[in-house]
Amino acid sequence: MSETGHGAAGASRVARRYVEHETSQHRSAGIHDADGPVEEAPAAQEFRIDLERIRFSSYFARLSDVTQVVPQSGVGPVMHNRLTHSLKVSAVARVIAAQLAGQQATHAAFVRGEAPVDDPVGAIVTRLGGCDTVVAQSAAHAHDLGHPPFGHLGERVLDRVARDHLGLAEGFEGNAQSFRILTQLDTLGRDFPGLNLTAATRAATLKYPWTRVAWIGLSTDERPVTERPRGVGADADEGAEKFSAYALEAGEMEAALAAFPRIAPGVQTVECAVMDLADDIAYAVHDLDDFARAGVLQQSAVSGELRAWLTGTDALAAIELSVLQASWRAPGHSLELLWRRTQLKDGWIADREAFTAAVARVSEEVAESLLAAPYDGGIDSERAVSGFTRRWIEHLRTSIVVEERPHVRSGHVRLDQRAWHEVMVLKFVHAHFVLERPELGQTQRGQARIVTELALGFEAWLTDGVDAGRAPRRLLEWVDEATAASFVLRRDRPELLIGDTSDAGLRRQGRARAILDYVAALSDQQAIQTHRALTGR
Repeated sequence: MSETGHGAAGASRVARRYVEHETSQHRSAGIHDADGPVEEAPAAQEFRIDLERIRFSSYFARLSDVTQVVPQSGVGPVMHNRLTHSLKVSAVARVIAAQLAGQQATHAAFVRGEAPVDDPVGAIVTRLGGCDTVVAQSAAHAHDLGHPPFGHLGERVLDRVARDHLGLAEGFEGNAQSFRILTQLDTLGRDFPGLNLTAATRAATLKYPWTRVAWIGLSTDERPVTERPRGVGADADEGAEKFSAYALEAGEMEAALAAFPRIAPGVQTVECAVMDLADDIAYAVHDLDDFARAGVLQQSAVSGELRAWLTGTDALAAIELSVLQASWRAPGHSLELLWRRTQLKDGWIADREAFTAAVARVSEEVAESLLAAPYDGGIDSERAVSGFTRRWIEHLRTSIVVEERPHVRSGHVRLDQRAWHEVMVLKFVHAHFVLERPELGQTQRGQARIVTELALGFEAWLTDGVDAGRAPRRLLEWVDEATAASFVLRRDRPELLIGDTSDAGLRRQGRARAILDYVAALSDQQAIQTHRALTGR
């Protein structure tokens, strides 16, 4: 498919934020067949330009040295990094988007009188603004650009340091950082900021389409957890936990979403929902084969937890919550806690029977099959792992549901009830048996110290009245740009700012945002080397 929208809405999908100042070679480059060049439709060309700009970005390249789930050191080259993860998310997103685009094409043919039967899913996708496979791929390529060194650990540390020590109440968020890179920090060497992507691609990266400040002060009495989008969190005193744009980029977010008038406020576009779902699938399945190859997952521990819950489900259901929380290491207890959290937050889809069936399936296919024999690097071991991955990807991609009016905690494109519970249990295996492993604690504390001392070290350097001018050139430029933008925001949209908004406060906020931009742009190894140089260790 080429053009996925209709009329003005379709045109706004492909509109770029800034006017191009020269003719791109891509505009005249068509697809060739045996009879010569076949020109692509304008929309298809524009979307392919987006994808190429992201692929050639230095921020995309650095993901090859950014932790995905666990550090690569000590386990060889088998572990995913953020780059390989992004490529697999893109592959899964392409398959799902192609399926929806095909259904949309069937609906279009029916409308033109060229098909005898309409496709209701295609009709829904069309009304919501369309689904283009390249846009979904671009969003998948871009979705982790904002991850700082050491992945989610670095993200949590930078957020804490920003709010507790640097005077930046808005903090740091990986999704918002990705959008900031696309629209502000990255450059094509031209006279405008960012990569100048189409509205469709920019909107497709907005997994949490709001700012942190948008949810400040909303109590659970006013809006219960079950009626809040995923990522907002129960306690919104300090704003949303997850968000896709800082205040500085709020206008960019609004401009991108304006191209989708049929998408309700706070809801992902169709292509964004495809990317988000593909991210979940890749995380749940592809990362699991990492752990199997590296020997991180132990069959006895995984099987013990899952089987303990299956055989003691009634007894576990009768245990008081406080007792479960205190004894979470006991077999079956953590899985019971997962079920209770799921039931509390996602009662719209959570079902005890479906959860039990999911635990049983994961127990059989992961604990009793995938992990039954240790991975030894041989052909049989590799076939077992790759076969597991293929089966699950095929199963999940064929378990797609499209809804025109989704639940507030869901999206227009989601998994059906069975597959939704299965992914929940697969992600539990990651969290409980990998992320929470005591063996990682020492390494992660060291990584947290590196990120903390980098941020605080650059703050000390920039506030040194004698030596500040010798700080890295890019950092100094970003300080000037972020500070100037903060003053403009106070003038034009003061309601978006939080914290100290005096002149001195805004200068401190601008400096803090630039420090976060600089540290977050480092790879794992760059962070380690920069920390050594900055601290003299």
